[in-house]
Amino acid sequence: MNPTMNTQTQTFNHLLPIDFTTVSTVPDSHAWSPTSSPSHLPINDDKPLLPVIDIGKPDAYELVRHACEEWGAFQVINHGVPLSLFSETVFQARRLFSLPMEKKHLVARPPSGTAGYGSHRISAFFPKLMWTEGYRMMGSPVEHARKLWPQDHAKFCEVMEQWQAEMKTLTERIVAMMFGSLGLTNEEEMQWFESQNGCDQPLCVLQLNSYPVCPDPERAMGLAPHTDSSLITLLDQGNISGLQVYKEGEGWVSVEPIEGAVVVNVGDLMQVVSNGRFKSVLHRAVVNKTHHRVSNAFFYGPPWDVKVSPLRKLVDSDHPQLYRSLMWKEYLQIKKNEISGALEAIRL
Repeated sequence: MNPTMNTQTQTFNHLLPIDFTTVSTVPDSHAWSPTSSPSHLPINDDKPLLPVIDIGKPDAYELVRHACEEWGAFQVINHGVPLSLFSETVFQARRLFSLPMEKKHLVARPPSGTAGYGSHRISAFFPKLMWTEGYRMMGSPVEHARKLWPQDHAKFCEVMEQWQAEMKTLTERIVAMMFGSLGLTNEEEMQWFESQNGCDQPLCVLQLNSYPVCPDPERAMGLAPHTDSSLITLLDQGNISGLQVYKEGEGWVSVEPIEGAVVVNVGDLMQVVSNGRFKSVLHRAVVNKTHHRVSNAFFYGPPWDVKVSPLRKLVDSDHPQLYRSLMWKEYLQIKKNEISGALEAIRL
């Protein structure tokens, strides 16, 4: 056998989750130590709750700024996305994840690929695997959907394309609010978003997440603690609790689901361009032994070849530049090699 092909095959297979429906105990490959596994203690009522912001109200800008500075995350309501689309998107995601494993393998994401079925990208940075499976797409998933449902793929594609369009519109509205809350005008907001090759299309990725029922949640990790590389991430966490965010001075705080609400996570890029004013939020997902949880995350960033740095208006004698200028694709490469220290690696 060709050694190169063997290595590629091993790497490829490592991206594929196990068939969670066939295991009755947590295998060693997925068993986290007590110090690193999630705490399933009851929610501490003394802890503050993640802010919930009605973005249609006059005080929304101030509340968004405060949430980004103090938490790095918040939930938004009154955003205009139809409630029916939330349930339709979750239904279609469950439809995909309920397929037999051999079907899902037909659309497996290759090691260098962006779209397809597989484990979460951060898996390679941790010694144990996570109790999750995912499917990523950029734009229409029709090519993969035809393989999964040769005669019945139209609805899946329609719903996923509609969800992405709604999330892109909402993302751009929230990003404008974030910049506006810092006193930046529309022109100033977009100066940093200029591609070197004239491409003005943002990089948008939709990730469907599945957290199957787990026989021993105390020993498993749904999604390990990490920050997102994106400018911001919008998350529909569904109606089952599982998301936790880390707040300095408080520890891990559970984000309780609110019907029709969207969770907004500040990403690494927003921390850079805001010159550290807004904090990229450390977050994780836990699992449970009774409910199969499905969520979806919409990652939003600039084109690959954009040069990023703290916005000029946010740098002065009282607020020195915290991060060096670099190409967006350069930062993503740094993050691939050093998941938890990427921001420190570019700090001045």
